[in-house]
Amino acid sequence: MSRRAKPPRRRVVILGGTGAMGRITARDMVRTGRGAIDVVVADRDVSAVRIPGVETVAVDVCDPASLARALDGAFATIASLPYRLNLAAMHGALAAGVHYVDLGGLFHVTRRQLELHHAFAERGVMAILGVGSAPGILNVMAVQCAQGMDTVREVHCLVGAADRTRFRETPLLPFGYSVDTLLDEYVMPSAVFRGGAFAMVPALDPGERVPVRFPAPVGRIHVDSTLHSEVATLPLSFADRGIREVTFRQGFDPGFMERLRFLVQLGLADTNPLPLANGNGVSPRAMLLALVGRRPQTRPIGKPWRYEVLRTVVRGRRGGRAVTVTADCHAGPDAGFGVGPDIDTGAPPSIAVQLMAGGEIPIRPGVWPVEQVIPPAPFIRELKRRGMRVTQRTRPGRAPL
Repeated sequence: MSRRAKPPRRRVVILGGTGAMGRITARDMVRTGRGAIDVVVADRDVSAVRIPGVETVAVDVCDPASLARALDGAFATIASLPYRLNLAAMHGALAAGVHYVDLGGLFHVTRRQLELHHAFAERGVMAILGVGSAPGILNVMAVQCAQGMDTVREVHCLVGAADRTRFRETPLLPFGYSVDTLLDEYVMPSAVFRGGAFAMVPALDPGERVPVRFPAPVGRIHVDSTLHSEVATLPLSFADRGIREVTFRQGFDPGFMERLRFLVQLGLADTNPLPLANGNGVSPRAMLLALVGRRPQTRPIGKPWRYEVLRTVVRGRRGGRAVTVTADCHAGPDAGFGVGPDIDTGAPPSIAVQLMAGGEIPIRPGVWPVEQVIPPAPFIRELKRRGMRVTQRTRPGRAPL
């Protein structure tokens, strides 16, 4: 009896791999890839990368020749980049003929990325957009919640977080991920889908702010509507099932939110340059980022303690009766083999590429929102493998968020 041939090793290039999420993705692929993945971290400066079993390559994503060299021979690339660079990375993947995965395009970029569908289809490669926590896990849970429903009228995506980390000196702005991206989410008008149509509402609109009771330890917090990619794709994915409303809201610790609102209301998140006496100008955002970068990193006392709940609420009809199905994904301080809640953003790209390589995500050339091509069962299985807990409950009628 002949032995079954081993599947070929796959080369996966993580663009922006020296960033916080890129490093989590790289380590996850090494830890869970069962030796079937050659992991490559690619960035402008890779001199500080110290991840056993990971190759490094210097790359300028905005230089097509540099990007082509980095992607040569790759099975897939993961864009763990500022969302504004997603299109450059996509064009590089298209030229190199490699599959593509990213963390999301903050609505507007995502819509432009979807326009490349026919180009990717003709090239015979697949792009999956928004494979992180939000978007990503939330979208896949929407598909799971909608299973068995005759109609899907509403999908609401929510993120609630709590941070009880103790510090010797409390950080002024304890940003959990890209400061620039988070400020964009809270400054740019927020997209909503209501009455079967897209609309934009003002950032931090009090009328969009609602209280939500998340499971302990997050508890009851207020969540704000912010610009996100879930609203760009879920209305398209559920169009044939009668979708009328899609929203995204998120909330953090009250103290952090007060400081964030103060920065936004004062104008320090504005990207338009202020005129100076010498005729030059600098934007308040650039000044803020420079000042944040100058502050020394505050070290926690003991292990950081953060907790995040990702919630998807789907309202529709099943068997002629109105139902509300809610799914929660918990990521606590011990999730991800000790990584903490950031694993819910860093691991999904690793999971997606591994499921593609193993055949559990069939290769469908083109550009796809995550919810259209990633089956919930194997994806959620892999979340649980990394210490994330997923729960689901069904309630009659139009139950609260």
